[in-house]
Parts: sequence; structure tokens; C-alpha cells
Amino acid sequence: MIRCLLPLFCCFLTLSLNAAPRDFNEAKRLARPLYAQQSTEFYCGCKYSGTRVDLRSCSYTPRKNATRAQRIEWEHIVPAWVIGHQRQCWQKGGRKHCAANDVQFRKAEADLHNLVPSIGEVNGDRSNYAFAWLPQKPHQYGRCETVVDFKARKVMPRQAVRGMVARTYFYMADRYKLRLSKQDRQLYEAWHKAYPPKPWEQQRNQQVACVMGWGNPYVGKVDMSRCARGRG
Repeated sequence: MIRCLLPLFCCFLTLSLNAAPRDFNEAKRLARPLYAQQSTEFYCGCKYSGTRVDLRSCSYTPRKNATRAQRIEWEHIVPAWVIGHQRQCWQKGGRKHCAANDVQFRKAEADLHNLVPSIGEVNGDRSNYAFAWLPQKPHQYGRCETVVDFKARKVMPRQAVRGMVARTYFYMADRYKLRLSKQDRQLYEAWHKAYPPKPWEQQRNQQVACVMGWGNPYVGKVDMSRCARGRG
């Protein structure tokens, strides 16, 4: 049990106060050092080094794409598709058009509170599917606890990150005026209560706040005085 609940992102040595990333590419560049020390990906709890996943560290078995399973990709907890489909820019040319022409979309797409390292195969399988509770037992990726229901277009994240998923959705909805369905809100409220923030999530919130300039209030308060001046 202790191994399963090891912090995703803990023991940061330096808290640097930077400016929020201006686009998704810059967000990915800034995210890498934030997660480098713990190097644990989101969906299955696998360890990784650089962009290479150690599949044995979490007993992961590729479902279909072994090459993509071995690499780290940067995943939006709230998909860019969800963010964009609530904005007019998406109707004019999809994600690329929004990133080029919509400042609010660009900020949301680059928000580090919504960005996590993930196994590429699971990232691809998740696509833009909504998170949900599913009755299926995990079996698709070896001992990885994430479940993808392709027919229903739903994903059940592993238990250790369900609360974080909920708090990220609430944060993104508030900050970027995103609509949540009644069903989704009820599910996330249940996960928020059932899986309160652990120290690793609070530490991550503090570290990300030092880069973004603000924290996720659903995780807890942050102390901006702990942030040292960094990038000019």
C-alpha cells in the first residue's frame, strides 16, 4: 500500500518564482524539471527517466502500441478538446486555430496545474474521453489500475489520482469559465471528498504555484513567500 501511494511529485529542492508559460510548448519545457526528481507518471505510477518509461517499475504490459508505451507524453487532465469546444475559435479551425488566435485558450492549454507526465499509450487511449467510475476491473495494461472503455468513451483513473482529477477539473472550470455537466460535477465532488489532498499533491500545488504565480485553491493554500525569483 505504501508503494502505491508514493508521492508523484515530492521533495522539491528549489521553489522558483517564474512567469506562467505562454503556450503549450513552453509549458512542457517548464514541466520537465518540476517532475524530474520524482519521475513518476500519472496514469499508472510508472517511473521514468527523461522521456523513457520503466514499464517494469509498475508491471505495465502494453495493450497495443509498445513503442508509444515506452515514452512519456504530457497529458492535459482536462483535455484541450474540452477547453476548445467551449470556445468559438474551435469552430473555425480546431486546436491549431485556437492556439494561434485565442489568448484565453492558449493560457488554459499551457496551465501547469492541468499538465502531467503520462505513458504515451495510455495518453493516446484516453484521447479526449471523460473521466468516470467504471465497473470493469483493470486488465488492459498489466497491473496498471487505469481503465479505458472505448465503447463508452470513458476512463476510470487509478484510485491514487482520482481526487487530483476532481480538483483539477474544478480549478479549470473556475479559472477558464468551463461548463461542467451535473453528472460530472457530482462525480468530482464525490472523488474530492473521498480522496482528499495528500502531502504529495499539496507539494505539487506549491511548486506549480511558484511557476504559474497562483495555486489551485481546491488543493489548499500556497505560500508564495517560499518562491525564489527564477526565470527573467
